[in-house]
Amino acid sequence: MNILIAPNAFKNSLDAQSVAEAIALGLEQSNLNCQCQLFPVGDGGDGTGELLIKHLHGTIINANVHDALGREITASFGLVDNGRTAVIEMANASGIRLLKPTELNPMQANTTGTGELIKAALGKGVNKIIIGMGGSATVDGGIGILSVLGVRFLDAEGQELQPIPAKLEAMESVDLSGLDKLVLACEIVILCDVDNKLLGNEGAATVFGPQKGAAPHDVVKLDTMLSKLAAIALQQTGKDMTTIKHSGTAGGAAAGLYAFLNARLMSGANSFLELTGFNDALQNADLVITGEGAIDEQTLQGKAPGVVAGLAKKKNIKVIGLAGKVPLAPSAALNQYFDTLLSINKEPTDLPTALKHTRENLVYAAKEIGDSLVVN
Repeated sequence: MNILIAPNAFKNSLDAQSVAEAIALGLEQSNLNCQCQLFPVGDGGDGTGELLIKHLHGTIINANVHDALGREITASFGLVDNGRTAVIEMANASGIRLLKPTELNPMQANTTGTGELIKAALGKGVNKIIIGMGGSATVDGGIGILSVLGVRFLDAEGQELQPIPAKLEAMESVDLSGLDKLVLACEIVILCDVDNKLLGNEGAATVFGPQKGAAPHDVVKLDTMLSKLAAIALQQTGKDMTTIKHSGTAGGAAAGLYAFLNARLMSGANSFLELTGFNDALQNADLVITGEGAIDEQTLQGKAPGVVAGLAKKKNIKVIGLAGKVPLAPSAALNQYFDTLLSINKEPTDLPTALKHTRENLVYAAKEIGDSLVVN
C-alpha cells in the first residue's frame, strides 16, 4: 500500500516535518506492508516558508535584520526557481516565537525585520517574492516593512513618524516618493493562513491583538491606527484595504502590502499545494493521512488538512485525519472529506499533557492505523 503522509504542524508542539516522520514511524512499527511518502504541508502559518524552500530544493540565505522589538538578529530566506523567486518566512524576523511572553507588546512591535528580508531578497535580483505571514508578533499593518522600502509616515505638519503603532496616532499622510522601484517591479504573493479582514470584531487587532499581548485599550488604539492607515491608502492609492479577504493576516501586514506594493493575497494552503506539486504526489497514493492540532468544521475553510482531503477525494483516495482534538459527534460536512477522523490522545487529558506527548501519541495512533488496515 502506498501511503501519502501530508500533515500540517501541530501548533505549539511539532512542526509538519516532525509530524510526518512520527506517523511514518508508527506505520513502520505496524504489521502493514506499505510504502510511505512524506509530504508535510503548510497553509501560510509559521513554518510554511521553510517547507516551501525544502520542497522546491531552494538555497538558504542569511541576513542581519531586526526582530519585532528592534533588536539585531540573524534571519534567513530562501531562493528557489534558479534564484528568480525568494521565499520569506515572516516569523523568522518578526515572529512571536522570537520574543519572551513578557516582551509581547504590539504597540511597540513592528515588521521592520521582514522588510529587511525583502530588501535583501531584492538585492539578489529576484523578480518574485512569496511571503508566509503566519506567526507574527505584530499588529502594524505592514508599516515596518514599508518603512524599510522607502515609505514615510507623516503627521499633519509633514514630520516623519516612527513606524510603530504607538507613534502613529498622529499619522495624516503617507509619502510614497521614496518607495524602492525594485519592489514595485517585483511580483509579491502572500500566503495567508486566515480569512479575517482588517477591521472590526473579526479584524486583525480584535482577534489577534490579545494573542500578541495587546490589552483591551491597546486593541482599540490598534484598530483605530489600522483604520486611519486604510483611509489614507484608499485616498492615495484607490485601494480599499478593509474589504479584501485575508487582509487581517499578520496584524494587517497583508493589507498594507496589498495597498502599497500591489501584493496578491492568496489562500495559503491552496497556493502551497499548487506550488509544491501536491497533485502529482497523489498519483500513486492508495491512502492519504493528514492532520493538525485540531480538526473541526472550520478545517474546511481553507486549512491545510481540509484542502489536502479535498484534493484526495477528487481522485477517490481514502483520507484519514489525525488530530489532538476532533468532534465528539459525527459531522456530515467533515465526513465528505475524511473517511476516518481519529484523536491521537489515548484518553481525555489536559492540553499541556497532550502537547508534551504529541509525538509518541502520533506514533501510537499510526501503528494502530497500520494494524487495523491489515485486519481489514
